[in-house]
Amino acid sequence: MQLSEQEIIRREKLNKLTEMGINAFPADEYTITDTTESIKQDFSESKQVKIAGRLMSRRIQGKASFAELQDSKGKIQVYFNRDEICPGEDKELYNEVYKHLLDIGDIIGIEGELFTTQVGEKTVLVKNFTLLTKALRPLPQAKTDENGVVHDGFTDPELRYRQRYVDLTVNPQVKEIFVKRTKLFNAMRTFFNDAGYFEVETPILQSIPGGAAAKPFITHHNALDIPLYLRIANELYLKRLIVGGFDGVYEFSKNFRNEGMDRTHNPEFTAMEIYVAYKDYNWMMDFTEKLLEFCAIQVNGTTKATFGEHEVDFKAPYPRVSMTEAILKFTGFDITGKTEQELYDFAKSIGIEVNETMGKGKLIDEIFGEKCEGNFIQPTFITDYPIEMSPLTKKHRSKEGLTERFELMVCGKEIANAYSELNDPIDQRERFEAQMALSERGDDEAMFIDQDFLRALEYGMPPTSGLGIGMDRLIMFLTNNASIQEVLFFPQMRPEKAVPQIELGEDEKVILEILNSQEEPMALAEVKERSQLSGKKWDKASKNLTKNNIVKVEKIDENLLMKLA
Repeated sequence: MQLSEQEIIRREKLNKLTEMGINAFPADEYTITDTTESIKQDFSESKQVKIAGRLMSRRIQGKASFAELQDSKGKIQVYFNRDEICPGEDKELYNEVYKHLLDIGDIIGIEGELFTTQVGEKTVLVKNFTLLTKALRPLPQAKTDENGVVHDGFTDPELRYRQRYVDLTVNPQVKEIFVKRTKLFNAMRTFFNDAGYFEVETPILQSIPGGAAAKPFITHHNALDIPLYLRIANELYLKRLIVGGFDGVYEFSKNFRNEGMDRTHNPEFTAMEIYVAYKDYNWMMDFTEKLLEFCAIQVNGTTKATFGEHEVDFKAPYPRVSMTEAILKFTGFDITGKTEQELYDFAKSIGIEVNETMGKGKLIDEIFGEKCEGNFIQPTFITDYPIEMSPLTKKHRSKEGLTERFELMVCGKEIANAYSELNDPIDQRERFEAQMALSERGDDEAMFIDQDFLRALEYGMPPTSGLGIGMDRLIMFLTNNASIQEVLFFPQMRPEKAVPQIELGEDEKVILEILNSQEEPMALAEVKERSQLSGKKWDKASKNLTKNNIVKVEKIDENLLMKLA
């Protein structure tokens, strides 16, 4: 493993700590009496506290030092004084351990008492500290210049998503997104539980990937010697439970679809699906708008949320527009009664990319997606989808060729999908067979025939309405994040590129040693002078370090500064 100069130095410090008999990774429980949040909320002078967290900054001034400690609740200032920590003759704990062997990023425990500084800052006076974990890699250190401009913040999206642990540490505001995500799940559970519905779990490994039109991930079970699929949806299993006698069931499910990745799609995502017996899609629209109004208030304290340039209001009720009306309004084309060829020709004529594998449902879906979706900013129910688009949905009770289905659009994106569920096993078999015909034409998202699900319907499923909500997309809207990667702790990433192995010469090591001796950037001229390298050697060594992103040079207020990258 190739180590950077800073990583080597930290390991050397670890060895020195070990030699001094200090365990840098102790196993003992460290009892905490307070957090940074509780200290600020219940502050009283001279109160004794015991906290733990990560050392995020420090300003050493001889025998005293102000530092900043960060725990899961926030940050607080702490004050290290040599004579408070080491009241006797032995000053090693402060002079050697604190000043020279601790680093930014180390996790420490602190015992002390509270006081307020002359400038009014609530502070912990350290009476004793314990090293709980030595950080062997340096944290990114953002700096703010005198003009308020932040330099070297940990802002690169790929690095942030790949190293979310660092992102959460140095960008604590990111944590609020995930706090709100959990609030959303809790709010939804409360709403369903209060309505009397029952949370369940269904299989992730399935012999048939049913419940949606999507390309599945395929694996193999060795003992049974059969192919298995990661679930693309949990719909068909939840409906089996309605057949079995539950009046209402719901599940937060991890689903997997072997499709493209973009700002609104991740191959692994979270959906919520709920099925309620003896209801239809009209009831479900009323239920959905009340649910989302409740969730928005629980997450943000208001029904309103900002998303990009839009202010979205989740207060019920929401407008209801049929798909046929929407397409007619935004394209001037009436899809009613049109043949597959007519739909194909129209889609092609307005510049939509189509091919021969697409049936009527997919053609209509493409037309709506390209020309209509983006126009619906405020929550809007799009209703009454053509039958070809909805193989699991009841035929419309009064409109030929349509189904009792709605999708909820917000800011041009679908966040919910719901039906009056198809419970006629004969009709359902015919719909599955039509899907198989599309599969034979080359549609790799067409549904499989699930014989066991058909058998369940033959035992009788009561009239039922079901709803699915994309939880990741919903929290995007509630936290003003345009990218799904921002609301997933660990989004799927391409394989990390190997870090090139860099051979450092003696001249490069001289420069790094000078920079490692300082916590702040240094004037480039000062580094050059202290290195005592000739002009030719300096140019070669400094260029090699900057080219390999080990050292950075930046200009601040007409001054060239050099620092570790």
